[in-house]
This record gives sequence, C-alpha cells and structure tokens, in this order.
Amino acid sequence: MSVLRRGAAAARRRGTTVVHAESGPYGSRRLVVESDGTVTAAYLKDAGESVVGAVWVANHRAAPAGLDRARLDAGAAPLLPRSHVRHPDGRDALDAGALETVWFEEGDGVAVLEAGEPLFVIPGWSDIGRGIPGYARDAAEQSPFAFPLAEEIDHFGPRLDRARVHWKAARAEGAWAEYQQAVLGHLLQRLGPGGHYWHDIGRRSGGGGGTLPTVGVTERPPQDDREFTVLSTVGMSRQRMPTIELYEEDVSPHARIELALAATLPARSAGSIFPWLAPCPWRTVTWFAPGDVVKWPHDDRPFPLGAQGSGWEAVLLLEDPARLAGPAPPVLAGLTVQDDPVRWLWLVPISAEDHRFARAEGSEALVRRLAREGRTWVVS
Repeated sequence: MSVLRRGAAAARRRGTTVVHAESGPYGSRRLVVESDGTVTAAYLKDAGESVVGAVWVANHRAAPAGLDRARLDAGAAPLLPRSHVRHPDGRDALDAGALETVWFEEGDGVAVLEAGEPLFVIPGWSDIGRGIPGYARDAAEQSPFAFPLAEEIDHFGPRLDRARVHWKAARAEGAWAEYQQAVLGHLLQRLGPGGHYWHDIGRRSGGGGGTLPTVGVTERPPQDDREFTVLSTVGMSRQRMPTIELYEEDVSPHARIELALAATLPARSAGSIFPWLAPCPWRTVTWFAPGDVVKWPHDDRPFPLGAQGSGWEAVLLLEDPARLAGPAPPVLAGLTVQDDPVRWLWLVPISAEDHRFARAEGSEALVRRLAREGRTWVVS
C-alpha cells in the first residue's frame, strides 16, 4: 500500500487531476480523489496532509494479465489485473457531478457514492502503513490496493444510512436547539438550575480548522446540598467518538460522552479547560474512556485550569469520581442520544509526576495511589 502513499506525493509531478476533494466536518481528515486518466485512486489525509488511508477506485483502460509493475515502480497507483476487477476493459472516467461524499458520523472515515450507489469506502481502520486499504465497488478480489466493497456492503450500507440520517438531522433547522434543551433539561433534573452558559467553545480552541463539533459549557452553581459548582459540556454527545470500533465490539455503550468538572474555583477559571478537551476526540481522531489520562500538549503555555504554578499538567478522566476522597458525586447518568447511553466523565487535574506514574503503572494504579493520598475529585 505504500505505493498509494507515494502516488499521492507524486501526483503533483504528473498530470494527475483532482476529481474531487472535500474536508471532513471536524477538520481532522480530508478526502482527495485523483485520476491520471489510467487509474483513479482516493486518499484520506490527516490535518497535516499525511495519507492515512487510501484505495484504488477504478481502471480506465484494459486491465493487464498480471500486476502492473511499471506503474508501481514509477510510484503510481497500479492498474489492477483482470482477475481483481469487475470491469476488465476499464470504465469511463468519473463524473464529479455524480459523486456524493458521506462522512462517517465520527469523522474518521468516508464513503463516496456514484449516482446514489456506494463507489468506495475508506473506513477509520484503513491503514496504509499496515497494508489495509479501503473498499472499492469495482474491486473483485482482495489486494493491497483495494478490498471488494461487495463483501462488506451489509456492514457499510447501514453505516452509511445512519451517517446520512445524522448529518441531515444535524443540518435541520432547530436541531441543535432541540438537542441542547434535552441535555440541559436532563442536567436541570440532576444538578438544579443553571448559571452562566458559554456558547460554542470549540471554535475558540484554536485547533483543527473544522466547524464541528458544536460544544457549549453549562454552569450549575452550588445548591443547599452541594457546596461546589459543576461545569458540564453540552454537545459532545451529539456525535459518536471516532476509532472505538478498533477496540470494542459493541460501540454503543462507549460512543457518547460529556465532560464534567466539580470545582470551588470561579466558574470562568475552571471552565477554561473545556475549549482544549471538548473537541479533542474529533480533532485528534481518538476517543475518551474512563481511566484515560490526557496530557496538556503545549509546553509554552500554562495549563488552562487553576492558578499558575499549580503543577497540573494533565487530566484523569473518571466515570465514578467517588473512588477518590470528597463529597458524594451527583449521578448524571440516564440520558440517551440516538439510543446510545451518554456517560459523563469527570475531570481530575494531575501533576506531571502523576502522569508519568500512570504511563508506567497504568491509570488504575494512579487512582489507587491518589485515593490513598486522600486526593479529592473536587478541584479547589
């Protein structure tokens, strides 16, 4: 598959035409479909323009009997042999006007439809570094350049239908307000009336270049039975997080989260951590799970929570903060989005030494150590 990576880099040196190009909704991926008149290939690139996934799409002239060594040696996407294609005499060039791009809800994969039918899919698990290409309709046999789409259409068909429904709903007038009110109503029941609300914090995070996800932060001031403020994101659960299917057979229980922080700090100061963390799964193409430790990525800027010199350099994510010292945490579970349960992960800031310990011994060992030290989950 490295030839497809070289082919993308060499395209500028040849007379290759970009048939179609489109950035993903979160700014973390970009699709480029290219043709040199002989072969069309598609590339999924990251924000730094490195190719992370690729697939041969079609031959446009008669297929050779064997592997096309000449084009391989030249760094071009090869003509697949007759035994591996559905159109051994080649097919017409793609009509860009007949193509429709469907991004996965998670933003880590993409499909292109031709005249309403799937032409190719580059899923999130496509990895040209490991020789795993995407899936092409015109591929008849597996090769390092394309897997047959027909063999997986029963999986990808519902996946694409779900994605189209998601994006249609996301673009519908009033859809965001309806979703937002559902989350805020749930938090009203769990935490009481809201205070300040910060709109669309992701656009102020300074990363990624995408317009989504839309995420706000709601403040829930102290109540008679609660001496601390709770800050919660509103919007992360609107879309599933990427890459979960690489690690979990059943994605649904892990797919949707919101982040929460309990603090006695001024709400504006405490909430400064969310513009960094909230867009992170989609901007960096990863997912957050209980026990994850996330390090602040900027050595030249102070950690965005608490007073300078606090020593905090990372956060620990806990689904059950009662594992640490402190008052009984509020129960936030009970919300579902698109039949997926929403989990709230609580942020606990940790030091650089804590982060090193977690990397060496695991986050479970860190939680036990913090509990022995009497560390509270409420930030003050």
